[in-house]
Formats: sequence, C-alpha cells, structure tokens
Amino acid sequence: MTSKAHQAEGPEEDLTIEEYARLAVDIAFDGLGTNIALLDIAAVSDFADYFIIVSGETGRHLDAISNDLQRGLREKGLRTLHREGTGPGGWILLDYGAIVVHVFDRATRERYDLERLWSRAREIVRVQ
Repeated sequence: MTSKAHQAEGPEEDLTIEEYARLAVDIAFDGLGTNIALLDIAAVSDFADYFIIVSGETGRHLDAISNDLQRGLREKGLRTLHREGTGPGGWILLDYGAIVVHVFDRATRERYDLERLWSRAREIVRVQ
C-alpha cells in the first residue's frame, strides 16, 4: 500500500510513514503511555498502514498523551486529519491517514481488544 501521511505546511521533515509511526511511539512513551504497540496493518487493511495502540491511566492522562502526539507530530510536519473521543470517555482516536493512533484507558482497551481483532497484522514494536 502506498498511503501518504498528511503533512502540514511548514518545515518539511521528509520522514517515511513508518518513521512517523515510530516517532509517535516515542512521543507516547515520553508521555508515560504504557503497553504501546505499533502494528503494520498494510497487508490486512485498505484504509491505513499502521495502528498505534497505547494505554494511559486516567482521562486527563489520555488527553495529555493525545495532545503531546498531535503537537509532536505536527512539529515534524504531520497534521491530524481527525480526532475523536475524549480522555474521560476512555478512548481517543487520532487519524493521520496512513497512521491511526488509539489511546485507551485499560478497561476500554481490554473491552475492544484491537490486537486480537487485528491479529493478522505484523507487530513492529511493543513497549511495555
């Protein structure tokens, strides 16, 4: 799949989609996100190349992780196409086109179990 990340106006970083996805993992880790998974879903999906799944502790923590991701990726030239959900709601989705980030509280992550639903995807990185 040759999906393109949606880049913002401004300084061009010229990162690959996978490099942006790995950067998102780093940003989530720096924000104290836990159980971070980077999945290559390109072979099993026609709408994105990568899923990033990360857990946080509280609604405020989910909001903080998501805000850090948006700011950090935007600074490197990648803009969010769509943001859905809220921290207090237990799940925030950040859509970057080729990359989709899911920020969950633990209970919501267990309930939806995206890793099981996307079990045919290739796991690239897992940060506990």
